[in-house]
Amino acid sequence: MTSSCWSERILIRDGVRLVCRDWGGSGPDVLLLHGLAGHVGEWDGTARLLRDSGHRVVALDQRGHGASERHPGDVSRAAYVADAVAVVDELGLDRPVLVGQSLGGSTALLTAAAHPALPRALVLVEAGPGGANAGVQEQIGGWLRAWPVPFPTREVAAAYLGGGREPVGEGWARGLEERPDGLWPRFDPEVMVRSLDEIATRSFWDEWAAITCPTLTVLGQGEQGGIISGAEYAEMVRLRPSLHGASLPGTGHDVHLERPDVLHRLIVDFLGQPL
Repeated sequence: MTSSCWSERILIRDGVRLVCRDWGGSGPDVLLLHGLAGHVGEWDGTARLLRDSGHRVVALDQRGHGASERHPGDVSRAAYVADAVAVVDELGLDRPVLVGQSLGGSTALLTAAAHPALPRALVLVEAGPGGANAGVQEQIGGWLRAWPVPFPTREVAAAYLGGGREPVGEGWARGLEERPDGLWPRFDPEVMVRSLDEIATRSFWDEWAAITCPTLTVLGQGEQGGIISGAEYAEMVRLRPSLHGASLPGTGHDVHLERPDVLHRLIVDFLGQPL
């Protein structure tokens, strides 16, 4: 499948189907990684802006999500990282900037830690090394299972999923699959819950401290709030004093959907500095 803006790229790693949107473009390469229960289309606004400002851009539907394998047997953090590395290798990306939001930020962080020669830079959107959170699976799993599916229309889905934030609702709704009886998620909630097994039980501070590439952290700052606490961010800076940081007033966890224009500018300005 193709569109006027991007082409679909499919690869198989260890029997798992992975699907990317290749936006083309020339200049420094960028790999975009969405969050839990998200989809590759969430990055469309940012991807288009980055391509038009001089980057080769690829966005990945991570395993268990979107058009990629719906029920992979392995949903460990290591499997997500290996997928990102495979995309870089198969599509010939040259030291890409890894940009990830939420769970995708975790994937990007761990990829940069495990493969220090791979990324030119790292951009984390509402993501960090975190800490053990035993309740996160129950909380998120409960929310995903409670979706009143099938949604009859995308407008109804957007209103429900956005919680009053139109760009967020529309972004989530774009990822739904159209079936004869309505619109359904393109993921299995139980797969999503299993994908959080490690995040629920441990933190990744050692990996964070091991990262050597320049890093930008972008946080939401609004009524909806973000997920990175002031204490967590302070520890991130303590361990890596060269960290670049920005927070966007009036945004929440889905910064990339709420303000793709500002996020794009932050990334471009960051990459324009001596790295």
